[in-house]
Amino acid sequence: MKRFQIFFSIIKVPMDFAMTVLGFITAYQLRLITDPIDGIAKPIDYSALPSENEYFIFAVWAALALIIIFAINKMYLIKSTSKFSQEITKTILSCGLWIMAIITYFFFTRTLPFSRLAIFYSWSFSFILIITGRFLIKIIQKICFHLGIGQTKVIFLGNNEITGEINKQLRENSSYKILGTIGLESKKNSLKVLGEFKDFEKIIKKHNADQLIQTKSDFSEIHDEQILEFCELNHIDYRFIPDLLEVRRSNIQIETIAGIPIISLKPTPLEGWGKVIKRMSDIIFASIGLVILSPIFLITAIAIKLDSKGPIFFTKLDDGSPAQRVGQKATLFTCYKFRSMKPNTHNQRYNELAHKNTRTEGPLVKIENDPRVTRVGKFIRHYSIDELPQLWNVLIGNMSLVGPRPHLSEEVANYEKHQHFVLTIKPGLSGLAQISGRSDLNFEQEAKLDRYYIENWSIWMDIKIIFKTISVVLKGHKE
Repeated sequence: MKRFQIFFSIIKVPMDFAMTVLGFITAYQLRLITDPIDGIAKPIDYSALPSENEYFIFAVWAALALIIIFAINKMYLIKSTSKFSQEITKTILSCGLWIMAIITYFFFTRTLPFSRLAIFYSWSFSFILIITGRFLIKIIQKICFHLGIGQTKVIFLGNNEITGEINKQLRENSSYKILGTIGLESKKNSLKVLGEFKDFEKIIKKHNADQLIQTKSDFSEIHDEQILEFCELNHIDYRFIPDLLEVRRSNIQIETIAGIPIISLKPTPLEGWGKVIKRMSDIIFASIGLVILSPIFLITAIAIKLDSKGPIFFTKLDDGSPAQRVGQKATLFTCYKFRSMKPNTHNQRYNELAHKNTRTEGPLVKIENDPRVTRVGKFIRHYSIDELPQLWNVLIGNMSLVGPRPHLSEEVANYEKHQHFVLTIKPGLSGLAQISGRSDLNFEQEAKLDRYYIENWSIWMDIKIIFKTISVVLKGHKE
């Protein structure tokens, strides 16, 4: 660990302390000269007014409490690569907890501050001054990094896709200086190749590297134990990325059993609280959607009955069997859709209309100028109204608001092996593929988008997709 990094991490503690005390003292003086304001600032009760020395002592204890809260929230990590915006967010949350702790203290001690406005001033000034202090530290660090002072000099061992991705991320952080990589030339990466694997010790010593990041494990010239031993003896920060993560690098969980680190690869963050949050949001928004859109349901149902003979919903195939879709973990369920085609014409896409199929590259079938679609069907497909009944599937738990598209059993039967990954989670009423040009994507592209969604799910991603879906639906899409 560089002394430079240690210094700038430790200096934050006295800086935060000093800024907090200064904020309290400034607030005390400002309150003394603040004129009474109806409902906000009352005249000062000088009998309850603490002396400046007493308020200073209170400020010291409050500052110590804030330092403890900051430490618990990991705001004094020796090596932190967090952005300044993240520091501000953490500071806001920590200061919020801090002011709540102060209010709780006054409540349980049954003492009242001489002025609530003074407490508000103290919190506000302390927060502003702390952010200012940390900003100054950040600026000084940046200047030093640009002058080449305190940078961590990094060499990669391996030159694969993972190497390129990490290199790209680290180059955005001025605290790192990427020296190059040890390994073969790669067309994908523009990294400078410093030499061959067998010479890795000489190369690292020559360039005086601080950190070695190993992204390749299947060496023939050297062994992992040799690399680790060299780094330990030469005090080089060693980091290792298993090749397995080149394929499955999301949602990694590391736990220790009997002192041995074990890496777990989870297919999706939709486990535990993630699953709970997604299900709760599905229930809430599906319920709201069913109520708000009920007039459209009624109008669509009447239009379908007036336009052509047959049921309102498409729930049965030509032979009378349920038109089931494949859901999470390959379970079958009835997917509700407004009928947009003439009755008993489903199988025509595999027979007399097969020559009009425009999606021959995958398991799905799309008939150009489909003669089976009714007049009302064409309209409701254009604005995705035919899929609105799936809100009921969302409410009862067969589907989610956002996820991969639900497909028929005969379509899933023609999936490639790796494409079955989309069945990891519940299918969705909308999804990343649906808002990314569904009509123009081939199935493999859809599967890749669905995989990305599954591996990188977040509630914010769902919100973005939902808003984008509304925009896409209002514009309409081609069939």
